[in-house]
Amino acid sequence: MLIEGRPTRTIWPAADGSGDVEILDQTRLPHAVAVVRLASLADAAKAISVMQVRGAPLIGATAAYGVCLALREDASDANLDSALKTLLATRPTAVNLAWALAEMDRAVRPLAPADRYGAARARAGEICDEDVEACRRIGDHGLDLIRKIVPRRADGVVKILTHCNAGWLAAVDWGTALAPIYAAQAAGIDIHVWVDETRPRNQGAALTAFELGQQGVSHAIIADNTGGHLMQHEEVDLVIVGSDRTTREGDVANKIGTYLKALAAHDNGVPFVVALPGSTIDWALRDGVRDIPIEERAASELATISGRMGDGSVVSIDIYPAGSPALNIAFDVTPARLVSSLITERGVCAASEAGLLSLYPERRAP
Repeated sequence: MLIEGRPTRTIWPAADGSGDVEILDQTRLPHAVAVVRLASLADAAKAISVMQVRGAPLIGATAAYGVCLALREDASDANLDSALKTLLATRPTAVNLAWALAEMDRAVRPLAPADRYGAARARAGEICDEDVEACRRIGDHGLDLIRKIVPRRADGVVKILTHCNAGWLAAVDWGTALAPIYAAQAAGIDIHVWVDETRPRNQGAALTAFELGQQGVSHAIIADNTGGHLMQHEEVDLVIVGSDRTTREGDVANKIGTYLKALAAHDNGVPFVVALPGSTIDWALRDGVRDIPIEERAASELATISGRMGDGSVVSIDIYPAGSPALNIAFDVTPARLVSSLITERGVCAASEAGLLSLYPERRAP
């Protein structure tokens, strides 16, 4: 998508032919657009851990390039095993990480060490391109849902609420939850997006609002607790969120607070839709509340906030009383019963095992 009018991806091979990889540093947005070079496995693992890259699809793509960087230095079985283990430990909830690492392992494990690095680079590039195409298709399928809303709006403006960031900054391009919004914009549909601030890291205010603004999509940032009120007053036509892991029965793990939005949507008869690529489905899990590992992050993410001062400098400040402890749970799980439908690259389906298997029949038990 666009930054200052220029088409941009979130991750790409360095143009100098060194084999290094470059990323947008999302910890610096929206106040600065900064590019970080990844030159080693440690760089890639750090980028994922400290959330210079985030969002399930982009985490997977970065991990794939992390394997490449490791094999560039040492293509032995032992180093491959070590790299896979290191990267897998960086973020426990997003299943795309494990999926991408498994794809890389399959691509290089059977090869002689001398051939592994080239094969790894090729597969990592394919993973990125496949993600872009999957997200584009999610946009096309989601556009059909948005088109059906237009006749019901007297003013012709479709109002959509989203939580956290599941746009192109969370993927390689296009994004998941925001892809239908971008597709609707391209189709000439008037869209207005309510952007949850999304504490504690403010991914909505810092990232979703940034990319919607760059793309010229009408939007407004709202406090996380505002959505229910807007739904009660018929100011939300549709809720679209992304997913970090979806079970085979349709339970969805996403940024903390998503479950509350689903409850409010259910109470007010507002469709609650989740957009995700097939790589986000964990076919081994059924009960998301019980079985999806939920990441708990440092309390400092809650206790501090960064912002731009009047002189343009960006600072981090403490906002809690000294000595007060904080619990920072990063994700929650929305049960399938609260999900109106799932949008994938293969189409729209019910949030159920039968619904998902209708799109992914190859996952049926033999």
